[in-house]
Amino acid sequence: MTEKGVAALPAEAKSESSLTVRFWGTRGSIPSPGPDTSRFGGNTSCLEVRLGNGKRIIFDAGSGMRPLGNSIVTSEERLEEIVFLTHFHWDHIQGFPFFAPLYRKSTTLRIVGPMQQTIDIRSLFAGQMGPVYFPIPFTALSAHIGFQHLNEGTWEGDGYRVSAMRVRHPSFTVGYRIEAAGRVVTYVPDNELASTSYDVEGDWEQRFHEFVRGSDVLIHDAMYTQPEYEQREGWGHSTFEQTLQLAARTEVPRLFFFHHSPERTDAELTAILETMRARAQSAGYGLRIDAADEGEELVMEAVP
Repeated sequence: MTEKGVAALPAEAKSESSLTVRFWGTRGSIPSPGPDTSRFGGNTSCLEVRLGNGKRIIFDAGSGMRPLGNSIVTSEERLEEIVFLTHFHWDHIQGFPFFAPLYRKSTTLRIVGPMQQTIDIRSLFAGQMGPVYFPIPFTALSAHIGFQHLNEGTWEGDGYRVSAMRVRHPSFTVGYRIEAAGRVVTYVPDNELASTSYDVEGDWEQRFHEFVRGSDVLIHDAMYTQPEYEQREGWGHSTFEQTLQLAARTEVPRLFFFHHSPERTDAELTAILETMRARAQSAGYGLRIDAADEGEELVMEAVP
């Protein structure tokens, strides 16, 4: 049992009072399959949150959305899914056309995300599936698909609440705070903690810390080492050190490094993870640190 009662329970221990988080894609920028990335995975951003009542919430539609979709169509008949998008860079939407439930009439899919200037979400997806990029047109999809915008604010669902906040990343990008079963999971896959060059309000850092504070689990961008960041400042991503400091300052008990660099091998990521764990222990932070692992499933007991 870790801090705040967060525990990875065996599959048979799941119940209606539990909350399950599963990583389907953990990589950033571009898929990077191969023997050097098989441990932490090569698919790009996709996160599944499953409520005890069976409801599923999907976050981002990177290439990890394809295996998620394949798992869904083999286990269920009629589907009603909701997808929250952080933004529309390729690594967060490239799995959408390959999401198998899209090609079933029994699927109802609601897609929620931030509007990009004057371009609505539907137009962005239809353009992605234009004939120059994809052989099947958007209009040929069988699923019933609806689109809604959420730039900043709160979405109330059946047994859960999702709050969005704009973060520091090129284009209008948000992070999400998911509250369900008395638990809080905060998902921020792309965010440049150290930069002040983005069009956000002056009190952004304070507001962001409050957005994260109280989380049982923080999943946050940690794409670069400090030397790498010095060559990539302004690219929209954070370092391992910056993300660790964020977790410490907001007193989060469990941190997952996310959006792994496509060049980062399993061996390199493991070594960095051990260094960060040692640094946290030496500083007395008292939090558990992991690198998000494709296929990993975290089950948390509900609290009143």
